Formats: sequence, structure tokens, C-alpha cells
Amino acid sequence: MMPGGVVVDPAWLTGWAPIMVLAPHPDDESLGCGGLLAYAFRNHGARVVCMTDGSASHPNSQQWPPARLAEARRNEMRNAVAELGGSADDLNFLDHPDGWLGASDRDAVAEALVAECAASHVRRVFVTSAEDHHEDHRATADIGARMSRLAPDLQIFAYPVWSRWDDPDFDRRLPEKQAVFLPIGDARAAKLAAIEAHASQRGRLVEDDPSGFAMTDDFVTAFVDNAEIFWKVAE
Repeated sequence: MMPGGVVVDPAWLTGWAPIMVLAPHPDDESLGCGGLLAYAFRNHGARVVCMTDGSASHPNSQQWPPARLAEARRNEMRNAVAELGGSADDLNFLDHPDGWLGASDRDAVAEALVAECAASHVRRVFVTSAEDHHEDHRATADIGARMSRLAPDLQIFAYPVWSRWDDPDFDRRLPEKQAVFLPIGDARAAKLAAIEAHASQRGRLVEDDPSGFAMTDDFVTAFVDNAEIFWKVAE
């Protein structure tokens, strides 16, 4: 999926410095930024911040109540980041309730993340697209905008997850956003392994909630066989 967009080098995208990726849930980092993170971990480094605990993906499970599922998803995310070349030290779990990030004090969250950026020498932050239909994805986009207002030197880039999958007008909107494309290249195997590390979201962990979320094979293939997409968020 590269409809007339500009293909960029990962070094340009990171700005030759550590980056920060805000993931609304465990798995968004691998889906939207797995290739970028694999490069960053090999070079200047990255911080990955998980905004919510991911505990609402299987609400009808009796075997996996929210607290147990949240812990499983934290472990999955640690494994995923390891597949991309990072470590547990590169992760920060904010543990806001899944689905309720928008009810949090967004200014306080933004202030804490700006401080983390300063401590880690981060200049570029990657947040989910405001066009993604999930409320936690939109809230994460809004927190990124607040970070930019608090620290104008930070550059905020959006990465799409749900909108690139289910929005029929997605490709048409990319030129106006001046989107850039990062080919996965030799990071494909690591990105696929990172996605597969999220076993609960691949339908391999929770067995008593057939209505719970599970990534389809087609969904996974779309993210590992196509370039990652980013655009700079207007200040």
C-alpha cells in the first residue's frame, strides 16, 4: 500500500535520535510501528508507552477476568518488544483502564510523557491516528497534540491502525496528509514475530469467549506485507 506517497529512510523518520511510541493497547506498537521500532532499537533507541491495560478485549471470559488478562497482555507486550530488539527497560505501562483513556486527565498524562521525553532525549513521538475509530486511539492522538503544545520542540507523527484497515476512503486521504511510507524490508520477520507474540489477540489464549477480539490472518498480513504509514501532525 503506497498510493503515490513518499518512501522514507528509517533514520530520517527517527530524526537520528531516540523516539517514543504511544500504543493505546498492547499490540498497536507492533502493528503500526514494528518496522520503525526494530530500526530504532538497533540504533538510537526507543521508548514504548502502553496507554491502557488492554483488559477489555475478552469481556465475557470467566477464565480470564480483567486483572488476569491485563497481566497476560503486559507479558505479551514485553515479548513483542523483545522480538523487535528492545527490552523491558524500554517499556512504560500507564495501566489506564481499557476503553476509558478518554476519561483520564489528559493534561496530566501529557505532562508526564513530556517529562519522560526530556529524560530520554526523545524528539519525535508517534501516536495513533485520530481517524482510528477506537476511542483509546483517538484519546492517544489527543494526548500527542497536548504534548506538542506543552513542548513545541517535540515533533508528533501519527500512525494509523484501524483506519488503514476499515476506512474505504483511507488511501484517498493520504496525499492531503503528506503521508510518508516506511518499507518493512528486513524487519518483516521481527515484526511478524512481535505481532504473533500477542497471543491473546491472535485467538490463542482465551478459549471461553468466542465473541472476544482476535486478529484475522488477513489483518496481520496487511500490516506485515505493506509499508508502515506516518504523517506529521499539524501543530
